[in-house]
Amino acid sequence: MLAIIGGGQLARMMEQSAVSLAVPVRLLAEGPEVSAAQVNPTTTVGDYRDLETLRAVAADCAVVTFDHEHVPPEHLRTLDAEGHACRPGPHALLYAQDKLEMREVLTGLGAPCPRWAPVATPADLDAFAADGDGYPVVVKTTRGGYDGKGVWVVDDADQAADAFASGVPLIAEELVAFRRELSALVARSASGQVAAYPVVESRQENGICREVIAPAPDLAPERAAEAEMLAMRIAGELDVVGILAVELFETADGRILVNELAMRPHNTGHWTMDGAGTSQFENHLRAVLDLPLGSPQARAPYTVMVNILGGEVGRLYDAYPHVMARDPGLKVHLYGKSVKPGRKVGHVNVYGDDLDDLLERARHAAAWFEGRLDDEIEGEGATHE
Repeated sequence: MLAIIGGGQLARMMEQSAVSLAVPVRLLAEGPEVSAAQVNPTTTVGDYRDLETLRAVAADCAVVTFDHEHVPPEHLRTLDAEGHACRPGPHALLYAQDKLEMREVLTGLGAPCPRWAPVATPADLDAFAADGDGYPVVVKTTRGGYDGKGVWVVDDADQAADAFASGVPLIAEELVAFRRELSALVARSASGQVAAYPVVESRQENGICREVIAPAPDLAPERAAEAEMLAMRIAGELDVVGILAVELFETADGRILVNELAMRPHNTGHWTMDGAGTSQFENHLRAVLDLPLGSPQARAPYTVMVNILGGEVGRLYDAYPHVMARDPGLKVHLYGKSVKPGRKVGHVNVYGDDLDDLLERARHAAAWFEGRLDDEIEGEGATHE
């Protein structure tokens, strides 16, 4: 029996792989209506911050894994001490929970990072800016930020007032003039086997991942190998078990810098559900259960993933007839979530050898789900084989 803490879409997609592997899953979900709870018959609704709730869910489960990184580390250490293998373990998960800890350990490993420093006061922030190229700089909360939340780009210390008022420890980072964002995704098993997926390009809008291209177009082979090796080294040094996503900046002069770490299946790996030999979700389960890992190789020269964000359409199912008729080769993955503006409610994947065509098809499908296209569009009724 495998315990999954958190009931979001990542747990839902893990559940799909668990069904294929005939691995029973006990889920701790935030509510009965959340994404993964809809497909898991042994769901417990409760608070992941409560130790007794965690103990009840983990009972009789040899392995505990996660949909998110927010479980208190002291609770994970208790579960570990009581014989439940938490994977990734609390010693590793800390570096995905706390950006200060992450920056310190990566700096110690010699991993390339933006210039950074902890800042406790506006004067600290001014000093950080003065030590570099001046403002603007990036201010981040050390815990709890995601999808652009808890991140501020500021032109002076006054603009960081909300950040300092948050009451959460902060770090400052240089504002990197990057060419694009990349992601290096690896799976690492409890026995130390590692599988590295192709490095992808991640395109963001308003701090949210909008689309992913696998592999990253026009990425020099030596730079791709450097990113893969860096991700594998970080996974080994931090003893990560499961999926590790290393989010990267590629600078104009070709360098790569580590932006963030995530120790769970990741949005930049959703393309693997249709575009790789083994999806990130199956390899995450294989890794935490210490099974041999599956092939991370791509099925085609390119795979494009585009997220579906909540828009004007209240019932996403109504988009199926058009999307499926227009493009039988497209794969749609909806999360069972209620539609709210800007909320990730699903994604589409399509793979092949013509990148421009793939981008048009995936973007069209996502826009249709979001209600950004009307019936009178060019090519209505056309199909792509």
